[in-house]
Amino acid sequence: MEPLDALNEVAFRLEHERAPGFKVKAFRRAAGIVETWSAEELAARLADGRLKSTKGIGDRTFEIIAQAAEGRVPDYLADLRARAGEELDPVGAELRALLRGDLHAHSDWSDGTTDIRSMADAAIALGHEYQALTDHSPNLKIAHGLTADRLEQQLGIVAALNEALGGGDASGFRLLSGIEVDILEDGGLDQQPGLLDRLDVVVASVHSKLRSDRSTMTRRMLAAVDDPHTDVLGHVTGRLVEGSRGTRPQSEFDAAAVFAACAANQVAVEINSRPERQDPPDDLIRVALDAGCLFSIDSDAHAPGHLAFLDLGAARAAAAGVPADRIVTTWPLDRLLAWTARNR
Repeated sequence: MEPLDALNEVAFRLEHERAPGFKVKAFRRAAGIVETWSAEELAARLADGRLKSTKGIGDRTFEIIAQAAEGRVPDYLADLRARAGEELDPVGAELRALLRGDLHAHSDWSDGTTDIRSMADAAIALGHEYQALTDHSPNLKIAHGLTADRLEQQLGIVAALNEALGGGDASGFRLLSGIEVDILEDGGLDQQPGLLDRLDVVVASVHSKLRSDRSTMTRRMLAAVDDPHTDVLGHVTGRLVEGSRGTRPQSEFDAAAVFAACAANQVAVEINSRPERQDPPDDLIRVALDAGCLFSIDSDAHAPGHLAFLDLGAARAAAAGVPADRIVTTWPLDRLLAWTARNR
């Protein structure tokens, strides 16, 4: 295999394993260096020993490059592939194959680890027909949320990238403009309405005061669901079930009322695929299903390798008996965009 492909796959697989960021960064940094060289220059640097002394190339990345240059799968990558985990059961695999895209992912414009193009390239490599870019809104300062000016700039970058990728025609890929907008304490959405009007996808999520009482949280969520800009209600309980951030109990709210409002407004309930979230819990997926809700199986990716978390979301949706046609991320692009434009 090609050395650049090997380095990128190692980084992707480590991200999927949720390895420490510094570890992943070493492989992405090495890939960025190798990408600037022609095959001939790389071969020359390997032959004369310069590669091993190149700043940004460590012992492990050198080993991977050298073994890939010999035309074989590097040992380190082979080990990563071997421990990739169990395959989906047939029902989960069937649903996963129907997913056309993902409506929730972040770049380094907010709290993601890589640039927009890297996220798009990873989505393309996974076979996505579309991928939404949903960086955070300004209220979430810890995540470097996008001000109106920065979101405006990002819209230009997304448009230019789509043009470079072929305009997102029926045979290609489309990067969808979007945002994960904070649901404020009064239920308002944390971005200018005029800008929200211009986005392909709006995911609305609660990120603050998650331990508010049941009635307060219910009013807050109902107001956001009633906002005509909201397309997807993100990680609805805010829970954390494991991982480096520890655990966090789910928020309390009137699920029957909130999901009834989602159904009435055609707002999709997100099945968040991150292993540490697995949100909503199984019992709330059933409540939303009985309420007649639409669903969106999303990765909530903060790195390219996280996009593959969709496997977990598909497995949970299949186990809960969610019909594929009620999952908006199984829809073709034209149907999806007609849905997100329903109130804009």
